[in-house]
Amino acid sequence: MGFRPAQSGSMALAMPLSADEIERYARHLVLREVGGPGQAKLKAARILVIGAGGLGAPLIQYLAAAGIGTIGIVDDDAVSLSNLQRQVIHGTPDIGRPKVESAAEAVARLNPHVRIVPHATRITAENAPALLAEYDCVADGSDNFTTRYAVSDACFHAGKPLVTAALGQFDGSLTTIRAHETGPDGYPNPTYRCLFPSPPLPGSVPPCAEAGVLGALAGVMGSLMALEVIRAVAGFGEPLVGRLLMVDARAMRFETLSYGWDEANPLSGMRT
Repeated sequence: MGFRPAQSGSMALAMPLSADEIERYARHLVLREVGGPGQAKLKAARILVIGAGGLGAPLIQYLAAAGIGTIGIVDDDAVSLSNLQRQVIHGTPDIGRPKVESAAEAVARLNPHVRIVPHATRITAENAPALLAEYDCVADGSDNFTTRYAVSDACFHAGKPLVTAALGQFDGSLTTIRAHETGPDGYPNPTYRCLFPSPPLPGSVPPCAEAGVLGALAGVMGSLMALEVIRAVAGFGEPLVGRLLMVDARAMRFETLSYGWDEANPLSGMRT
């Protein structure tokens, strides 16, 4: 199940790597699964990251280090002192600055070959289609179900792959949604609403500020998100489509739950 870049990305595949890029990505280029063609795909890719917080911080850093050509960042928040325990793309001097601004400067220091497009706004069901339009793939590191449903629904209607993750206090989860495509069994791939048909009851999931979160766990899950995006773009490995990766930081246990298409889901389900 390969990655299908937008037309602009396809045209960019012909762009050669510079001498500096060849040295920078040397450890990718010697990997048979990546090599020159895979690195060119990474350079041509346009990835939209939702959130520059606990998940988004390591995600953005590793996408930039890998040579993703264009990274859009959607976040309407400013850096606060309590963020710095896990949001490692920001530093103490960034407190009070917009997160998209701080993240863009961090990427510029890390890899000047990457273009950052800041979107200092909150993504909603209304503005999501326009925000997604210029990107090939979406990586959602938001911290609430309202945003996750809005993003996943918009990805389905726009035909965009979605990598989505969530954090708890000591646990995390990750999956890839390609609900606009058909699986090998001939049925549609599952949607996010097949996995989570409805959001939890109000108040049943306390926010991070109340419940807390283990900082290093955010780094693990954000890095796994980046790995899932990179694998999809470069075209190797098996994506987490129809599989939910669950991480338990207390027991240091990784488990995978399989899930499938639900014909009752409101996006691609059977119409009566």
